[in-house]
Amino acid sequence: MQTALLLIVGLVLLLGGAELMVRGAARLAVATGLSPLVVGLTVVAFGTSAPELAVSVDAALRGAPAIAVGNVVGSNIANVLLILGLSALLAPLVAARQLIRLDVPLMLAVSVLIMLLALDGRIGRVEGGALVLMAVAYTTFVVRLARRESAAARAAAAQAPEPPVRTVWGRDLALVIVGLVLLVLGARALVSGAVSIALSLGLSELVVGLTVVAVGTSLPEIAASTLATLRGHGEMAVGNVVGSNIFNLLVVLGASAAIADGGMPVSAAARTFDLPVMTAVAFACLPIFFTGHRIARWEGGLFLGYYVAYTAYLLLEGTGHGAAPLLGRVMMGFVLPLTAITLAVVTARVWRVQRGD
Repeated sequence: MQTALLLIVGLVLLLGGAELMVRGAARLAVATGLSPLVVGLTVVAFGTSAPELAVSVDAALRGAPAIAVGNVVGSNIANVLLILGLSALLAPLVAARQLIRLDVPLMLAVSVLIMLLALDGRIGRVEGGALVLMAVAYTTFVVRLARRESAAARAAAAQAPEPPVRTVWGRDLALVIVGLVLLVLGARALVSGAVSIALSLGLSELVVGLTVVAVGTSLPEIAASTLATLRGHGEMAVGNVVGSNIFNLLVVLGASAAIADGGMPVSAAARTFDLPVMTAVAFACLPIFFTGHRIARWEGGLFLGYYVAYTAYLLLEGTGHGAAPLLGRVMMGFVLPLTAITLAVVTARVWRVQRGD
């Protein structure tokens, strides 16, 4: 009864927090001249990554590195496959040029970097600190770039001024702060209940981190992105996912490794399967964003299907079910190559059309 109550309370707090945060962030974006994309990449992304940070740091301090690593890797996979897939099914998502030129390539580069750092089975404390510093540099660059662009936009608008938009700064900032607080509290309550259920079923810490904890801490991103999509802020939804993935790898994993005694151990299972899957999922974004700078509904459905298959494999593998190896071979030997060929054909067609124009 207590576990079920935690799940319900957590879900209610997450939905309410996402509603307040998206509303306040959208208004602040208009008032400051920043695009919804930049707000999604910074304020919303960092805010919705707060549950991942809290859970992973706590797990690292408690000596449960498998949950900390699984939380980050699983959250990044869920962000792309589950959240972008669900948001694209609600409405096709348009990707801004900045995402394609800067943020998605950076997400890919950081994913590959994490794989390389984990090759020796550990992400050291110095390496973790370096990742955090990279996050600071990235955020500073994005904000400065946005301010430069907004200044140019204001100069152009001065020649044909429009009626000013009335903004109550204190109210909108309070909405964002209260929304973030509710998101964090809701995620903690929901994850606490869900982990109790999962551990009672005999699942390993890594599987719990990759599934239950990852989805639980990704619920703020799910709620924020879906609500942003429904409210017509598709750029904020996409920016939230890409920005959250970058923050998860640089800030959450970096801070966890920096404070853990002796760094962050990375298990062989994570190095040989889950980290490569996370990197492959990140790479899957690039050709899709190139196909007209948008994620279509069929691509969103494809993402969701892959997430269901990946989660099913983890649960079957975690419980020792005999069907796990077969599902793994089907995914690696048939489904993934077929999708790669499909995306390559679509990308080639779009490239030919653009070249012809």
